Amino acid sequence: MAAALVAPSLSGCAGPQYTYVRDDDGATYFKVPSSWRQIDQRVLEQKLFGDTESATVQALKKLTWIVAYDAQAPPSADHLLIGPEGADDKPFALAKVRKLTETEMNQVSLNTLRNSINLPVAISETERQKMETDVENPFKEFELLDDKVLPVQDGVRGVRSVFNFRLAGGPVQTFDQTAFLSADGTQVSTLLIRCSAKCYREKAAEIDMIAQSFKVKRLLNQ
Repeated sequence: MAAALVAPSLSGCAGPQYTYVRDDDGATYFKVPSSWRQIDQRVLEQKLFGDTESATVQALKKLTWIVAYDAQAPPSADHLLIGPEGADDKPFALAKVRKLTETEMNQVSLNTLRNSINLPVAISETERQKMETDVENPFKEFELLDDKVLPVQDGVRGVRSVFNFRLAGGPVQTFDQTAFLSADGTQVSTLLIRCSAKCYREKAAEIDMIAQSFKVKRLLNQ
């Protein structure tokens, strides 16, 4: 499902530095270090969609393009929300492009972008308090570290949010999320990068480079 291109080397026999990734129509693209490994597509779909044989999930899959890369070895879809126990954490990146239904297009907002990976980022204080007291809910101790509405470019609107959650009693996880609404308002493209808070501080420059590389362009037929 992912169209990935490897950048040519600029120095002799050295290997390529980055893997360039774009969605099926070529409008959404980004890059990750070439040492990161792509998550098996079927495993990723199972992780995100659950029962991939259900009619509801099949309909959702037709509207959604996804790809993920893990800096951890071996790579695992389980690292989407939290790193491996007992090991130094490394970043994980998930990209998602979701075509909107007509109803969704009429209701889309910046908060839609903030919640586009289904993480509870832009919710009411009442909902947040319920989450904190709900023993079944794994998302605790939410902290919004940064939230920027990005400049509109060629009609593409976007927002970048950085936030913390503590999951399942483990270490605090930092999520760096960039989401764009296409110029024609028909799809949302999101890049989510996760690492433990300690890992995020240590890898801040690398994570920022990946986030900055995430772009959505206006297609010629838009």
